[in-house]
Amino acid sequence: MQKRHGYKYHLKEFKKQLPYQIMVWPGIIFVFIFSYIPIYGILIAFKHYTIIDTMSSAKWVGLDNFRIVLGDKYFWQSVYNTLGISFLRLLIGFPIPILLALLIHQINDGIFKKFVQTVSYLPHFISWIVLGGMIISWLSTTGVLNQLLIFIGISAENKTILLNADAYWGLAVISDIWKEAGWGTIIYLAAMSGIDKTYYEAATVDGASKLRQIWSITLPLIKTIISFQFILTVSGLLGSNFDQTLVLKNTQNISRAEVISSYTYEMGMVQGDFSYATAVGLGISIVSTVLLLVTNVLTNRLNDESIL
Repeated sequence: MQKRHGYKYHLKEFKKQLPYQIMVWPGIIFVFIFSYIPIYGILIAFKHYTIIDTMSSAKWVGLDNFRIVLGDKYFWQSVYNTLGISFLRLLIGFPIPILLALLIHQINDGIFKKFVQTVSYLPHFISWIVLGGMIISWLSTTGVLNQLLIFIGISAENKTILLNADAYWGLAVISDIWKEAGWGTIIYLAAMSGIDKTYYEAATVDGASKLRQIWSITLPLIKTIISFQFILTVSGLLGSNFDQTLVLKNTQNISRAEVISSYTYEMGMVQGDFSYATAVGLGISIVSTVLLLVTNVLTNRLNDESIL
């Protein structure tokens, strides 16, 4: 029978671990204050809440806010844009960090390898406010892109690409990939660095090409990391980049640029309809959780192992 320890034993153990407890508890307190206590605010989604109300005094309206959301055509337009941009990012943007990591992993020159990694990481550290200003400048009528297209004969006149609503999805996906692809290689390169070199040496002796080694050794051994990243990416399909949208959106492209996060911000912070915005946020959180669980189950079946 397992011996049960008293409070004196646990107090003694706590004192032994005091340096570690001092490091851990601030993080726990931070998460509790900023992640768990605000959960109480979900009640706003079921109330008619205004800035002059308190959480307890606001009138309870049940599911009325959700009915308003589901009947709002502008909300569904933002959903359409969010899914369109997110699926393009998933289709195009998800494989690129893997391919880039595979290419970097094949570089043998240490100095050049570090240079390539540094250059690919740098855009991640540029905020969307700064990057958005750069993109707006590049795509203006007198910007670099227009001048280049005219110089090589592809275009005969200056065009304001950012005002073209039909071009926004492609612009959003390309700019996001350019900013985050290099940063996304870190986790894959870390996984690849842990692969035993003798596998590659044995494959080389057997006459396997580099491409064959990647297909038969590298990818199978990092498939768990790929699956994990895929799960996180799918679960975030409804969470399009708010900063990017806020910077690049304008009155001309808003029909294709408005996403759920920016529309929720507009309704909540600009128009003051906090109940509407909370209802949207709660609904998106539930759908994202379902996507996370479904993707995890499907990925586990494909890999015959547990990912989460």
